[in-house]
Amino acid sequence: MTATPREEFLMRMYEQLMADINRHILVVWQSASVLVGALAVLALAEKEIVSVDMGTSLILLLSFWLLAHLEDASYWYNRNLVMIANIERQFLAPADLKRIHYYFGAHRPENRMISHLKIQYALGVGFGALMTIHHFVQRVRPGLSLGVEDFQFQRSLPYISLAVGVAYMCRLRQQKLESYNAFLKNYTGA
Repeated sequence: MTATPREEFLMRMYEQLMADINRHILVVWQSASVLVGALAVLALAEKEIVSVDMGTSLILLLSFWLLAHLEDASYWYNRNLVMIANIERQFLAPADLKRIHYYFGAHRPENRMISHLKIQYALGVGFGALMTIHHFVQRVRPGLSLGVEDFQFQRSLPYISLAVGVAYMCRLRQQKLESYNAFLKNYTGA
């Protein structure tokens, strides 16, 4: 049986959307490997090639870079999944919700992150948190008993990075949620 031009187009689009999802998941794995490479920054700090303060700041920035990629990958995954489900609706009957799968029946709410990405998100948050705690114990706590005249600005660099990173992630998450909700609202196939 020969496919109609519409069916052929929808199948090609379906294949491309799945390829886009796979690409975004691959990019996240590449990002996670950068966190492992960040351990080299610790070695540089240990050898005093870069300061512990600068090294911790760089690792925190890499952690936020990973988290930002995860937010973006989650948005693209969910967006493409909406289109995939709507393409599947072109070929599957309502009875197929029980016979084949029920995912094309309703779209994912609130741009929810899939488990695969949540696990990597936990890695990024955990890595950043451990580095922040390590820095606090090694560099900040010993200086708490000193006077203001002994304050070293460079010790605050990781906490500035942390504050900027958290603010950026909150803004990015809100933007992605708004984009996804606008997509669902304006997407006539939903």
